[in-house]
Amino acid sequence: MGKKRKHSETEVAPPKKDLSAEERPKRTLLGWKDKAEEVKKESDSMGFRNKEKVLVTCSRRINFRYRHLMLNIVSLLPHCKKDNKVESKASKGTTLNELVELKSCSSCLFFECRKHQDLYLWMAKCPNGPSVKFLVNAVHTMEELKLTGNHLKGSRPILTFSDNFDKDAHWKLLKELIIQIFGIPKEHRKSKPYHDHVFVFSIVDDHIWFRNYQVVIPLDACIL
Repeated sequence: MGKKRKHSETEVAPPKKDLSAEERPKRTLLGWKDKAEEVKKESDSMGFRNKEKVLVTCSRRINFRYRHLMLNIVSLLPHCKKDNKVESKASKGTTLNELVELKSCSSCLFFECRKHQDLYLWMAKCPNGPSVKFLVNAVHTMEELKLTGNHLKGSRPILTFSDNFDKDAHWKLLKELIIQIFGIPKEHRKSKPYHDHVFVFSIVDDHIWFRNYQVVIPLDACIL
């Protein structure tokens, strides 16, 4: 018969302690970097992120001038998506909601031309609204103006509004709708991380005037 093992032999050996030195904190130009600060910054960066996307489309039988205006708006908004023309019928609302869902967008700009003369602009938050219909007047495209200013394509604009937008409730609603549609999200993959132009929205005689200004730094400020 075999001999029984002693109790001391059956005991599990305790794990060996890691004699290697503890991980030292990282050193940066501003001092020592603690792990707790890194975790806090990561948690702050995981907050709200603007994922606004705008669908831009137009109706059929639109003339060339209004089509160029739509393309100018597309070039100013790097977070928008362009789609094919839509029939201007009574069921265009349902069609636009389906297109917005297919393109993974949340807002819509629809240029509707009637009688080859009048241009209407629909601004809508899909699918539950609100939606606004504008009659577009005094259209001037970039090709007609031939301005000397040339801000970089894809840069983020600064949105400014006149004081009239804070007077009545419907103007406040329009202001919030314009901010959500024309405000380019931060760190968007097609946008530049700086501001070099300004979008100005002003109310004159119950009309909203939209202008785009370039921010120019004087040459004296660039000289060191």
